Amino acid sequence: MNIRVNENIENEEFQPIKMVSKRFKSKSQALRQPTIYVYCPKDRELSIGEIIYDYSFDMVVNDYSVNDFSCKVICHFESARLSKEQRQFLVKATELGAWVEPLVSYLDQRLGYTEVRLLHSGYFLHQKAFSILSTKRTQLAKRVIDLFASFLLCSVAIPVGIITALAIKLESPGPIFYKQRRTGQYNDEFEVIKFRSMRNDAEKAGAQWAAHNDARVTKVGNFIRKTRIDELPQIINILKGDMSIVGPRPEREVFISKLEKEIPYYRFRHAVKPGVTGLAQVSYPYGASIEDAVWKHKYDIYYIKHHSTMLDIKILFKTVKVVLFGMGR
Repeated sequence: MNIRVNENIENEEFQPIKMVSKRFKSKSQALRQPTIYVYCPKDRELSIGEIIYDYSFDMVVNDYSVNDFSCKVICHFESARLSKEQRQFLVKATELGAWVEPLVSYLDQRLGYTEVRLLHSGYFLHQKAFSILSTKRTQLAKRVIDLFASFLLCSVAIPVGIITALAIKLESPGPIFYKQRRTGQYNDEFEVIKFRSMRNDAEKAGAQWAAHNDARVTKVGNFIRKTRIDELPQIINILKGDMSIVGPRPEREVFISKLEKEIPYYRFRHAVKPGVTGLAQVSYPYGASIEDAVWKHKYDIYYIKHHSTMLDIKILFKTVKVVLFGMGR
């Protein structure tokens, strides 16, 4: 990605603006443009460049010499801090047919995740923009899907669960099920239920991140993790109302306390019920580092902002693919 910044922003001259000759026919065209124009306060130019330097499109920052808005994408960031003349420039661009919208919203649609390092408090202060939080009909539809999916899964979960329980018991001593406190909606803790996939003494030294090829995982545990069979007992959590079939992955408070110091607005994921599966789980490979947690948070925030019944269904279909081809964590 190339970034070009107008170095004369403090003395910018607003050129006469030409009437637009060509408009985008659809948003999909705007999302495919090789170059976008971004307007922000001068003290944010470098931080924006550092965050999105590796994207596949070019970005021109604070170029107020643009006077032809034919098929141009204009994004603004922290526009409330722009001068009256700069804001008027954006209004005029909108009037003359340019595609104009907040930078974070545009990147959401183009990238399929939310760039959390560009977030500020204002992003979360418009509850109506989060239908999953503000619309009772959406919440009811989600609960219906949860119950329907749970009862449907029971027909598979019971016979598979019996075989899994026997395999766990035969391979290693210890309980069949693993119960652990996790943080759920509104930061309330609940007890998540899973098939045990690790040795019984896996955390004798205290809480640890699960790692790729973790030596604590048993042979049976490795298989049920890859196929997500270890998650089946969480149907009980769904029926109890602690979890949803789709949502952000529930995490342990000990790790959340550390992650929220590193990741902006990390606890916002608790505005919704945690899920057995989620957009982060089907979009990002397994990882156990701060960087991996940041990436998963990008998908979790995107999911909360753009939730729909159709998105839930798409995630469920992707989860089935993960299970069938053993692509789980």
